[in-house]
Amino acid sequence: MRAVLRLSVLLVLSGFTQCRSTSHPSEWSDQKLNKWFESGQFLNGLQLLPDESIDRRSFAGHYYDNKEAWDKVFAFLKETDLPNTALGRIELGDNIYALASEYSPRRSRDPVLLEAHKKYIDLFYVVSGKELLYVAPLESLTVTVPYNPETDVEWGTVPAFSSWKASPDRFFVVFPDEAHRPGVRDGNDSVFVRKLVVKIPF
Repeated sequence: MRAVLRLSVLLVLSGFTQCRSTSHPSEWSDQKLNKWFESGQFLNGLQLLPDESIDRRSFAGHYYDNKEAWDKVFAFLKETDLPNTALGRIELGDNIYALASEYSPRRSRDPVLLEAHKKYIDLFYVVSGKELLYVAPLESLTVTVPYNPETDVEWGTVPAFSSWKASPDRFFVVFPDEAHRPGVRDGNDSVFVRKLVVKIPF
């Protein structure tokens, strides 16, 4: 009887441990991760697409660890009149803030300088217009301007990068392990852009 009871306890504990080990996105299978991401349930009704360039596992993990922060960000994007909101810094609370700006994207220059952050995740959303966003692994960055903790930025060059087209139908999320360069002109078109960058503490 005691042996049976001990076995039952072990089975329960084993099942509990297994549930715990698979409860966080870092432990999810690729299939489960993709299903969750593609469902868009985390958007809470926001009618924007997360771009395919987003690191799904990093995003899912940070969302699950900081759900209130991300819910606040997506609610802001959903409920704010973004085409007409005032330019400048917008405080969302809990050290989350947005920067609204308007400008004409710059031409790409050689060498291309990319930026990287340590304290914040960047969510980029082009409200109107279009531009290119360059992204590369942080480990490939050769730093030319050292990290400044006050501005949370360092600059450098990379041997290669991915180029993503930003437009009003989708948003991008860039993590601290990704160097990036937003605001690049798409081809020869000179287009005026209104953009929002939301800074989420990492």
